Amino acid sequence: MIDNNNLITIKNLVKHFDVKTNLFSRVKNNLKAVNNISFDIKKGETLGIVGESGCGKSTTGKLLLNLLEPTSGEVLFEGKNIYSISNEELRKLRKNMQIIFQDPFASLNPRMKIFDLIKEPLKIHKIGTKENRIKKVKEIIKIVGLDEYHLNKYPHEFSGGQRQRICIARAIILNPKFIICDEAVSALDVSIQSQIINLLKDLQKDFNLTYMFISHDISVVKHVSNRIAVMYLGQIVELAETNDLFKNPKHPYTKALLSAIPIPNPEIKRKKIILKGDVPSPMNLPKGCNFHTRCPYKNEICTTKEPIFKNAGNGHFISCHLNN
Repeated sequence: MIDNNNLITIKNLVKHFDVKTNLFSRVKNNLKAVNNISFDIKKGETLGIVGESGCGKSTTGKLLLNLLEPTSGEVLFEGKNIYSISNEELRKLRKNMQIIFQDPFASLNPRMKIFDLIKEPLKIHKIGTKENRIKKVKEIIKIVGLDEYHLNKYPHEFSGGQRQRICIARAIILNPKFIICDEAVSALDVSIQSQIINLLKDLQKDFNLTYMFISHDISVVKHVSNRIAVMYLGQIVELAETNDLFKNPKHPYTKALLSAIPIPNPEIKRKKIILKGDVPSPMNLPKGCNFHTRCPYKNEICTTKEPIFKNAGNGHFISCHLNN
């Protein structure tokens, strides 16, 4: 049964990459980048995705946009499986699904002027007349906090924050329903980060947008997200509303992440949870719970049986034997 409040539904999504053991070998190993995840993204919300580098955050984002082909699983956008529709239907759907990348300079063609960069999506999707496109580009550039004279410049003539505003303008000009922000502020100075985050929040209200905000900085995710999903080794280990997650974290990995957040008041001390050992290789995942090799609370069942990702109450999902 389809929930009309959900814009996107992810079911048992898996993505494995074949990796050769060496240059001359025909033997391939499986790198388990995303390993059987299921969750929903509600209309109008911001879902934050956090976790260590290499946990599968960006791969999940690319799978949701059909930029990568999954090994198995489904992604339903407004009830339609994006992996089973025709190329023409997918082309039409792409107007409603956009992405803002981490590096604004690398995601902009250095040989194109800003006007052409922002206008290009309208041209590709054959939206409006020439005059209408010019008018739309001029409107959008002002909405993101830049001026018309910027349209005649090239990407290298702008600062990092300005370039990210240009990327945002290009993403919203098609009036999409869903935008993935893939580390969209991590490459910017802290003062510029706050400006871009506030811009994204304003645009969400004005354009009725739904975001998936990917970041390794849980403090930034807390500021922008309605709900947060915590990923570890290709799996979601905890998913809850933001306030609930920070007040009542249930998974040992989430507790460790939250304990590492600096407190601005030097008189308040927080006991940090130091995780021992290294993150296992995604090509050789441990048996049972993926986190048991670093978990300070593990017991025998953790080493043999994989925990079930289930609702612990009030929409707080967790994958942990200690809380099952």
